[in-house]
Amino acid sequence: MIKNQHTGAKGFRGILVFTGIVEGLGKVEAVRPIGTGFRIGIRPLFSLQDPLIGESISVDGVCLTVTSVEAGLLWMDVSQETAHRSTLGGTRPQELVNLERALRIGDRLGGHFVLGHVDAVGVVKEVRKVERSHWLSISTDPKLSIYMVEKGSITVNGVSLTINRVEGATFEVNIVPHTYEVTNLKHKQSGSKVNIEVDILGKYVYSILTKRADLPLNRESGLTLKKLEEYGW
Repeated sequence: MIKNQHTGAKGFRGILVFTGIVEGLGKVEAVRPIGTGFRIGIRPLFSLQDPLIGESISVDGVCLTVTSVEAGLLWMDVSQETAHRSTLGGTRPQELVNLERALRIGDRLGGHFVLGHVDAVGVVKEVRKVERSHWLSISTDPKLSIYMVEKGSITVNGVSLTINRVEGATFEVNIVPHTYEVTNLKHKQSGSKVNIEVDILGKYVYSILTKRADLPLNRESGLTLKKLEEYGW
């Protein structure tokens, strides 16, 4: 998915949440080691108005902070932990990445709430074209399977997608032609690695039902994890 470019007032930095509606692509032009991590320089391939120092940007689904802007190049620091837990650790110059600025008050929420905190790295198992769309089969950490349900939301490389099928730790998503063309998902093939973030709402619900058994939610309402799964959560 892709959303309209930001216009008007500068970004509202008090809300660090994204929507999974990618604004456009960026090209990695430099990767410089710094401390135990590295600094990455990205040039947006679309009109990104007034980028702010300290602004949060989702880079392939990873929330990073702009530390400087030089000649149109956005510089962001990637920590050792972030590099280890996401695909950014293997980023090289000339690669294309999906970019999205944090949601602002008044923006339309066209995808779902995305935090930019990668849960795991997934591996594309299969890519197949079905009529005009492309289906991706992706395997990920088995621990995430409890948060994945058919017709639920999931973020792949920062793109908000709908899960069409789940089997164990493998899920399938359908990418419509527009999303396929304007994001870097069109460059993925069998064996490609992608960043995965499951729906935060599902994680909260699971946590409440499994760790807070003393809440009235369990005793009085009869609401259970199984029932929520049946209802599509």
